[in-house]
Amino acid sequence: MEGHPTRARRLTRAVLYGVVVAVPIGLLAFLVRTRFDPLVDLDERVILSATDFTRSHPHFRSFAETWELISQPWVMYLVLGVPLCLVAWTRLHLRTRAMWALATMATGWTIAVALKMLVQRARPVVEEPFAVHAGYSFPSGHTTNNAIVVTVILLLLRPVLGVTLRRVLLAVGVLWVLVTCADRLFMGAHFLSDVVAGVLLGFGLCIASYAGYVGWSPPTTPTTPSKESADDVSHQVA
Repeated sequence: MEGHPTRARRLTRAVLYGVVVAVPIGLLAFLVRTRFDPLVDLDERVILSATDFTRSHPHFRSFAETWELISQPWVMYLVLGVPLCLVAWTRLHLRTRAMWALATMATGWTIAVALKMLVQRARPVVEEPFAVHAGYSFPSGHTTNNAIVVTVILLLLRPVLGVTLRRVLLAVGVLWVLVTCADRLFMGAHFLSDVVAGVLLGFGLCIASYAGYVGWSPPTTPTTPSKESADDVSHQVA
């Protein structure tokens, strides 16, 4: 379609965005893996202060424990991510956007797990832990996947939202991710560098993926496209 970026331009743009995101994440991973003293000291001070606060405020602890449950990655995907993709596919005629969203969420989950296995950082050791947190610590799975779901939803629904609603959902999404980041610290589940890496990975992956998606449409037969397909293609650059 005229005006749409070529495949080479789209892929080049996606790769460039991906590199921009990968550099700080890679640097953080290297510093964590080599136990860079200033970073380790900062992480330890933050986690100690955060968990001390939670321990001394029972009502806040109840809120943090509840947020930990509702922000679990599988909850975010099953309650928000996948259902909204189905709505976009069946009701909003945004089929290629829904395909992009599902592929991006699956890819993000996989990359986060692979990065955990690569870095193999142990969880914070906290006095009187509030819960048992299994698995490796870097990056934070909660933070990564919440950032992915929030960003994907905002981009997925962008063509059908007015300006005001876009801004409202953006504010809600940013607040949701920030609260999730704080929750991981106050619950003693992750270090500060873990949640920073999670936000960078989740948000950056979605932006890089979207840069490669915009302007793409699936191969079509040389017949007149249906109204539904035409609507989907017209939404891609919105």
